[in-house]
Amino acid sequence: MNKIFIIISREFSTRVRKKTFLVVTIFVPILFALFYAFLMWMLLRDDTQKRTIAVINESSLETPFQKINNTTFQYIDHDIPESDYAEFLKKNDYYAITRVPANVMTHAEIPVFSTSQVPMELKNELAAQLRQNIESIKRAEVIAKSQVPNLEQELDAAKTPVLVRTLLVTDKGDTKEGSSEITSIIGLVAGMIIYFFVFMYASQVMKGVIEEKTNRIIEVLVSSVKPFQFLLGKIIGVAAVGLVQFLIWIVLGGIIMIAFQALFMPNLDLEALKNASDLTMFAQSSEINTEQLAVIQNLAKTIDPAFIMKFLAAFLFYFIGGYLLYASLFAAIGAAVDNETDSQQFMTPLSIILVVALYIGVAAMKSPESPMVFWSSLIPFTSPVVMLVRIPFGVPAWEIATSMGLLVASFLFFTWLSGKIYRVGILMYGKKVTWKELYKWLKYKA
Repeated sequence: MNKIFIIISREFSTRVRKKTFLVVTIFVPILFALFYAFLMWMLLRDDTQKRTIAVINESSLETPFQKINNTTFQYIDHDIPESDYAEFLKKNDYYAITRVPANVMTHAEIPVFSTSQVPMELKNELAAQLRQNIESIKRAEVIAKSQVPNLEQELDAAKTPVLVRTLLVTDKGDTKEGSSEITSIIGLVAGMIIYFFVFMYASQVMKGVIEEKTNRIIEVLVSSVKPFQFLLGKIIGVAAVGLVQFLIWIVLGGIIMIAFQALFMPNLDLEALKNASDLTMFAQSSEINTEQLAVIQNLAKTIDPAFIMKFLAAFLFYFIGGYLLYASLFAAIGAAVDNETDSQQFMTPLSIILVVALYIGVAAMKSPESPMVFWSSLIPFTSPVVMLVRIPFGVPAWEIATSMGLLVASFLFFTWLSGKIYRVGILMYGKKVTWKELYKWLKYKA
C-alpha cells in the first residue's frame, strides 16, 4: 500500500508542477468568462452602424418602415430604374434602396438593393415592420366589414397570455417552484462536463503509460512494484490532479459570477427579487427590463441550496467513478501499444460509447423516464453522463444507489481485468497487438 501512495504522490506532484497545469487551471475559467461576457455584449449591444435606406413607396401604406436602431429611412418621390441603383447609392451615400410595390397587400414581397450583404437582423426587422403594417390594415378592413360594435376592443381583450408554472411536490406535501428549462440546462451541462473530463483525464493516463513504456522507464519501475499497484497508483494520481483542478475552477467560477453580478447588476437584491410580486421597482433601480428580471426571478426561485449540494455530491461521485472506470481501460490500451497511433483501434469503441452516452443524455431532457434512458443511467459505461442529466428531474434513491453500486463494481472488475493486460503489455515491444492477442493475455496466470 505504501508503494501505491508513493506512485500517487509522484503522479500528482509531477503533473501539478507543470506550467501547463497552472496555465489551464487559471486561464481556462478566465477565458470562458471573457467569452461569455463577449457573447452577452454582442447580444445586448445596440446596432452602432448608422445607415440610411432610400424607400420608393408605391403602395397604399403611409410609412411602411420606421427607424430601426441606427437605421433611418428616407422616402423619395421619383422612380429610378434598377440599372441606375448602383450609381444612385454611391452618389447619395445611401446604404440601400428598397421599393414597396403597389400590390404589396396581396403579394408581400419587397426587393432590397445594396452594394454589400444586408445583415440578417436588419432583413428580419424590415419583414417584421412590413408584416405588422399590412396585418394592421387588413385587420381594420375586416372589422369595418363585419359591422360588429366594439369588435376591435373585443378582439384585443381576447388576447390572453398564458403562463405555465411547474411546481414540485415534496414527500411532506410542500410545494416549491420548478423550471423544466433550468433543470434541463443544469443536467445537460453537468453531463457534458463529465464527458469532456473523463475523456481528457483518462487519455492522460494512457499517454503517460505509453511515454513511460517508450522511454523504458517502466522496466525499472516494475522491478520494485507490481504492475497492478503501478496501474492503480497512476490512475488515482491523475484523478487527484483532475479533482484539484476542478475544485479550483469551482472557486474561480464562483468569484467570477459574483464579479459579474456586481458589474452588470450592482443594485439587484436577489433575495428581495425572489419574493417580489411587482418587478417595476427592480427594473428602475437595476436598469434591467422586466422581461429579463422575470427570467432572473424564476431562476432564483428554482435554485434550492439542498438540491445543489446533493447534485454536487452526485457530480463528484460520477466524475471520479466515470474517470476511474475509463482510466483503467485507457491504461490497459496504453500498456498494449507502442505509440498513440496504434491506440486508435482500441480507443474507438470507448470513444463511441462516450459519444452515445452524451446523445442519450440529450434524449433524457425530453423523456427522462424512457426505458432507453433508464437503463443507460444504470449501465456503468453511460451512467456518469446520463444519470447526471436525469437527477435534476427527480430520480428515486434506489435507482441512484443501484447506478453508483454498479459503477463501483465495474471499476473494480475492469481494473482487475486491465491489470492482467497491463502486466503483460508493459514489457511487450515491437509487436502490433490485436484483439485476439489481448484475449490471450487475459488468460495468462500470474
